[in-house]
Amino acid sequence: MHPDMRVIPNELIAALRTARRVTVLTGAGISAESGVPTFREAQAGLWSHYHPEDRHPDAFQRNPQLVWEWYVWRRQLVSAAQPNAGHAALAVMQTYVPQWTLITQNVDGLHQRAGSQGVIELHGSLLRYVCSARQHIVSLEAPAMGMPPVCPRCGSLVRPDVVWFGEPLPVAAMVEAFEAAAHCDVFLSIGTSGVVQPAASLPLEALAGGALTVEINPDETPLSRRVDLTLRGPAGQLLPALGRAAWPDAD
Repeated sequence: MHPDMRVIPNELIAALRTARRVTVLTGAGISAESGVPTFREAQAGLWSHYHPEDRHPDAFQRNPQLVWEWYVWRRQLVSAAQPNAGHAALAVMQTYVPQWTLITQNVDGLHQRAGSQGVIELHGSLLRYVCSARQHIVSLEAPAMGMPPVCPRCGSLVRPDVVWFGEPLPVAAMVEAFEAAAHCDVFLSIGTSGVVQPAASLPLEALAGGALTVEINPDETPLSRRVDLTLRGPAGQLLPALGRAAWPDAD
C-alpha cells in the first residue's frame, strides 16, 4: 500500500464511492505546489513596492501601467508553471462522480490545464481580459509590458478578468457555488486558508446541508475544528492517494 493511502479514513473512502454529488473548493495552497507564488509572495524583488491596495480599480485608474505590468508578470509565472499531481487527481476523480463541482479561488487556470471540466472561478482568471469600462471580452495571445492595450469596441483600457479589492464576485458563479455546497454529499476544502469571504462560508453551507466535510491542508486553519475530517499534508500527495483509495482503477 502506498504510504499516503494509510492516512485516508475509511469513512471518506466509502462516502466518495457512494456519493452522487461532490463539491470541491481549492485555494492558493494547491497551486503553490506548482510553484505559483501567492499574492504576498509575488510582492518581492522587482515588485516589492506593489501593495495589496494596488489591486483596487482606483489604482488602475491612477497608474494603469504599473498594475498592468504586474499582472503581465504574474501571467508569465503562471504560464511557466505546470499542473501538479493534486490538480491531475481532481480531474481524474471527477470522472467517477455523477455530479462533481470544482470551485476555485485561484486565477491561474491550472485546474483546466489538468483536465478539470466546468470549473467555477470565484476570483476570475489571469488568462482572460476584459475592457475596464464595459467588460467587453478582449482576446490577447501574448500581453506585453507597457501601457495596457485598448478595447477595440469601446476604446477603454484593457484589464485582466480578475476580481479586485472592492469589486463584487461574479453573481452567477457565487450562486452556483453555494448551490453546489448546500446540496452535496461530500465537500472537500483543499489548500485554502478558510478566512477569505465569501468562499470561507462554502464549507459551512455544506455542513448545514448534512455533507461529509473534509479539509486537506498541511496546516491548521479556522475551518479545521468545524469539519468532520482533516487530512494533514500537501494536496499533491494526498489527492492521488485519495483517488486510488476510493477507486483502485483510477490512474
